[in-house]
Amino acid sequence: MIEWFTWVQFGIGILAGLICLFAAFADRKPSDFTAGSVVVVGVLTIVQLVMALVAPLFGNRIQGDGIEFWMYMITAAIIPPAAILWALIERTRWSNAVLAIAAFAVAVMVFRMQQIWVDAGAFFGA
Repeated sequence: MIEWFTWVQFGIGILAGLICLFAAFADRKPSDFTAGSVVVVGVLTIVQLVMALVAPLFGNRIQGDGIEFWMYMITAAIIPPAAILWALIERTRWSNAVLAIAAFAVAVMVFRMQQIWVDAGAFFGA
């Protein structure tokens, strides 16, 4: 994985989560803005997935557990579309809370994927 892209994706995930969380606290229904912020998180996750497939061809190989990495990647790719689908079906403030949780979850998962990619788990005692 490319570290700078990971941090960009992490930051956008946190920002999208905060936007959706504030919308939920403000008792607003999901909007193009809240759902769109999670769409951006999902698109960045797909870009990350493509980069993870291509990176080993250029010598940037995964150092940690490959199965764990790919399970995180697949799950992170599924979460945003599922949350957006939820928001489209249930048009309540709680859908914004679900969108917030989805964005935060993907941000944390991207951070963990970076740790696995560079095998930082040994450093953190894992």
